[in-house]
Amino acid sequence: MKTINIFAFLTLSLLLFSCAEPQVKESQEGVSFDEVVKTRRSIRAYDSTKTISEQEVQQLLKTTQEAPSWANNQPSKYYVAMSPEKVSAVQNLVGGNKDRIIGAPVLIVSTFERGKSGFFQDQPTNEVGEGWGAYDNGLSNAYMVLVARAMGFDTLIMGMRDADGLRSLFNIPENETIMAVIALGYRSAEPKQPTHRDFNEVVKFF
Repeated sequence: MKTINIFAFLTLSLLLFSCAEPQVKESQEGVSFDEVVKTRRSIRAYDSTKTISEQEVQQLLKTTQEAPSWANNQPSKYYVAMSPEKVSAVQNLVGGNKDRIIGAPVLIVSTFERGKSGFFQDQPTNEVGEGWGAYDNGLSNAYMVLVARAMGFDTLIMGMRDADGLRSLFNIPENETIMAVIALGYRSAEPKQPTHRDFNEVVKFF
């Protein structure tokens, strides 16, 4: 009887599992971190036939929260445009990049809260001051674009943007500095491999 009960339990578990909602994909099967880094590119042409779900964006940004920050203050904030109306509105606020992100289904505004990173008891800890907030936001953005690539997505970080327009569109508080708009989607073609500065120009060993 005990054996029969165990069998019934396992059968019920399998049935429940098969009826559950599919899990969000976390990464491309068999893709190494080295491949993620090497295949991540700033994509300026997107496949408009492919979409990204809100659940997938949530997974992306939850993983992005693992990024390090000053005293774990986590100053970075994200405002996600996914509806056609919001995406179109943001497209009109990124200057010359507008035509480069047509077809990207998601546009994300990246900000950081001032007065957190680089401060102790409301005073700058060193001469960099609020620069540490931008530094932490950059770390967070770096995590985002790498995680996005691991999930099979592509990105473009855009510095050209109408900060006042974005602040009004998303009701972004005045204590947040708007840094970038990040396009999220699927590449429509394979980009060229960019050249890099000579290693010895950027690295010095002592």
